[in-house]
Amino acid sequence: MKSMMKDAGILFLITLIAGLVLGGVYQLTKDPIAQQEERTKTLARQEVFADAQQFVEPGGFSEEAAQAVLSEGGFDASINECVMACDGSGNGLGYVITVTTHEGYGGDIRFAIGVRNDGTLNGMSILSIAETAGLGMRAEEVLKPQFADKNVESFVYTKTGAAAENEIDAISSATVTTNAVTNGVNAGLYYFRTQLRTEGGSMNE
Repeated sequence: MKSMMKDAGILFLITLIAGLVLGGVYQLTKDPIAQQEERTKTLARQEVFADAQQFVEPGGFSEEAAQAVLSEGGFDASINECVMACDGSGNGLGYVITVTTHEGYGGDIRFAIGVRNDGTLNGMSILSIAETAGLGMRAEEVLKPQFADKNVESFVYTKTGAAAENEIDAISSATVTTNAVTNGVNAGLYYFRTQLRTEGGSMNE
């Protein structure tokens, strides 16, 4: 019994010390991590909306409501953030929408897209991806450039060479990643069309 109590006490002390160390590491790293995440987010916004002078959070956005919209549209994705891209006078140029698709081969893929008032997709900026090296991880190289400056309702991918404005060349041997990214972009465009753009082509604010 005494041996068991001693072992339990040692285990408790080890657990306590480990918890204190982890807590200390968390306190030391949480601010730098938050700052890096904010910097990454800012750079992504600027990349997909280079002519915007400021980014404004519109009132009324909620991830839960956005999730309901995408679920109704049949998308396995989430809208994590939506900000309005504005010029120096505060006039809205379009939106930057952060999307997480849950269909990636290696897990979630998160990226930002910039959509202009008329529905033109400026492009996309990948924020996090963990696909297979040499295959799905080529999304930045192969897929990303193909979405720039396109004005279509939705995209499809092809293995035989893109021949239409809405077609995207798939990554060789990585159709799961290609499908995930394409569906994620389509989810962002769907959210823009149904929630942000009015019939006249301007934006709901």
